[in-house]
Amino acid sequence: LLQPAVSVGNVGQLAIDLVISTLDMTKVGYFYTDCLVPMVGNNPYATAEENSMELSINAEVYSLPSKKLVVLQIRSPFIKNKYRPFCETLLSWVKSSKCARVVLLSSSHAYQRDDEQLLGTPLRYLLTPDLETEVGGRMKELNWKEMEKVAAYPGISNTDKVLHIPGGGITKLLFTESCSEGIQMAVLLKFCSEGDNIPDAFVLVNYLNEWLQLIKSEVNPSSQWKVPSSWRLLFGNGLPPALF
Repeated sequence: LLQPAVSVGNVGQLAIDLVISTLDMTKVGYFYTDCLVPMVGNNPYATAEENSMELSINAEVYSLPSKKLVVLQIRSPFIKNKYRPFCETLLSWVKSSKCARVVLLSSSHAYQRDDEQLLGTPLRYLLTPDLETEVGGRMKELNWKEMEKVAAYPGISNTDKVLHIPGGGITKLLFTESCSEGIQMAVLLKFCSEGDNIPDAFVLVNYLNEWLQLIKSEVNPSSQWKVPSSWRLLFGNGLPPALF
C-alpha cells in the first residue's frame, strides 16, 4: 500500500499523483471516513473529454495487480482532532486487507531542521522494526539517510532524543502506531518549504523509485513520469474554457 501524508507542500500527494498517472492505475474504490474535509471534483487523471467528468472525492483507492500495488490518494485536509481516529481506521483496514507493507510519502518543514539534518541530502527514511529486518540492508546499499532524532529539550539537554517531524501531519502518529502494532511501514520524506512543490514531488517519487523500481530508471528518470491533466490548473493557471 502506497499513500501520502497530508503534509507541508502537499509533496506526498503530488508524488502519488505522478505514480497513479504514470502507471495508469485503475480506481477500484473509495476510502470512506469522516476524518477528512468532504470534497468532490472532476477526474484529476482525465485523458479525454469522455472521462473528464467522472467524479473524484477526498480519499480514493487505485490498484495495479501486475505490480502488487495499491495506492490510497488523499485530497483534502484532516478535520481537527481527527488524526487518531483516521490512523486507527486506516491500520485496521491495512490488517483486514492483509497488505504486506505500507509506504508513506511525506514531507517536513525545511526551516525546522537541526544542524545534523542540514547536512547532505534533504531526503530521509524511517522503517518500523518489522520492516527493518527485511529491507534495512537495502537502504544501506542505496546510501539512504535515516531520519535523525532530535533533542527533546534543545539548548538544555542533548541526551534525550525524540522523533520530530514538523509539518508532517499524520506521519509521526501513523509510524509510531505501526511500530506498536507490528505493521511493516516505511516513511519516505523530503524537507521542503511551501510554494511550488512540483519539483519536490519529482525528487520524492524518484527517491521512491530507487527502491521499488516502479518505472525503469534512466539518465533522467523525472522525464519518465507522466504529469496528470489536473496539474494544468495548479498555482494560478487560468480556468479551462469549457467551464465558462
